Amino acid sequence: MLNPEALRRLKEIIGEERVKAAPEDLVAYSYDGYLRESLPGAVVFPQSTEEVSAIMKLCAGERIPVTPRGAGTNLSGGSIPVPEGIVLCLTRMNRILEIDERNRLAVAEAGVINGDLQKAVEAKNLFYPPDPSSQYISTLGGNVSENAGGLKCVKYGTTRDYLLALEVVLPSGAVIRTGSRTAKNVTGYDMTRLLCGSEGTLGIITKITVRLLPKPEMKRALQAIFPDLGEAGETVARILGAGITPSIMEVMDQAISGAVEDFTHIGLPKDAEAVMLIEVDGEKETVERQISQIAQLCAKGGATEVKVARSDEENEAIWLARRSVFGALARLSPTTFSEDTTVPVSELPTMLRKFPQIAEKYKVRIAVVAHAGDGNIHPCLSFDERDQEEKARVELAAREIVAESLALGGTLSGEHGIGISKARFLPMEFDPATLQIMREIKRSFDPLGILSPNSFVSQKLKG
Repeated sequence: MLNPEALRRLKEIIGEERVKAAPEDLVAYSYDGYLRESLPGAVVFPQSTEEVSAIMKLCAGERIPVTPRGAGTNLSGGSIPVPEGIVLCLTRMNRILEIDERNRLAVAEAGVINGDLQKAVEAKNLFYPPDPSSQYISTLGGNVSENAGGLKCVKYGTTRDYLLALEVVLPSGAVIRTGSRTAKNVTGYDMTRLLCGSEGTLGIITKITVRLLPKPEMKRALQAIFPDLGEAGETVARILGAGITPSIMEVMDQAISGAVEDFTHIGLPKDAEAVMLIEVDGEKETVERQISQIAQLCAKGGATEVKVARSDEENEAIWLARRSVFGALARLSPTTFSEDTTVPVSELPTMLRKFPQIAEKYKVRIAVVAHAGDGNIHPCLSFDERDQEEKARVELAAREIVAESLALGGTLSGEHGIGISKARFLPMEFDPATLQIMREIKRSFDPLGILSPNSFVSQKLKG
């Protein structure tokens, strides 16, 4: 519970209507896309950097824990609050402040929805590539805090690759500005890249400057059906080895495509081990040549069917399958948890072949969808979290997935982050000296330890 005096002072700072403490309001901000939940003491909705600064000064003085939050699409539990603290929700800081066509950059507040920025810049024939699956819900501040990726990472990279500058409120309430509007900047430490992906543990991002690209002239999609999941993974490596870099390369296993077909009835085969979805963008001549090459490589790689879109409408029909994955899986069991490991692309076939073995070993259901072009795999474990015995088997399976990924030279997370969900696995990837450096960085920004108290740093790196 938040003490009444602190609640009163918060209302003085931003007004009573933007401080919520009723039970029904607290429930709505007690969870994100992960499996846990916890009621905060209050939820506050600042509308400016100045208000965020004033709130943080109060919380620092009173030692009140603060959990920053955007749209709550976090999949690793990073925005789950604690009862004695507040949720600082930035969704009302939602203005696109500038689109600079000459310098190809945009400036926006942290609460701007990713998809809204994409639409705004595309109207000026520009392009903002980072596109997490939650792009029509998730906010830019959350994207930066998680270094969000998405389908286009294979060609365009992640959020970090488009950041130029940030405005950030520190746990003390001090405001700092990192980076600049210039394309090149090597002045001092690269604080912008440090803060990107820090999962709300170091500061509260309030304003973001991103670089933009020219909008691609054309894009074209392809769907290929494979009788073997490993062969689909091998084909990914062959396509990249041929010097072709698609904008998107996705693989869905039989469990995923079957669930999607039952959900959408769009004509996906339910007996094929893998469905590969690929998109190429760029100049018209290049796109047409590369999509033809990819179709040939898929056929040589064992694909039994290759379908190339011939219009924007057919493009959208192909991507409907991928966008429907998590909705389809939600129909199969009370609980679905999406893991998030990444391996080198050359090891993708090996890792894809391990999932059926792990599923059989622990008697759990694992369905796999992967950003195949960059080796980022999302094995989705379906179970009933009320069944403690089944839940224990899922935990063992998740640990083995992580261990196998690391053994192949991979990493714990490609885009979902660590949060609560993977804090226990950090020592599997990092040595004690590295963890100590992370601890020291956290303390230098947040010596009182009030920011993101449920974060991986607060939970796993104490000491």
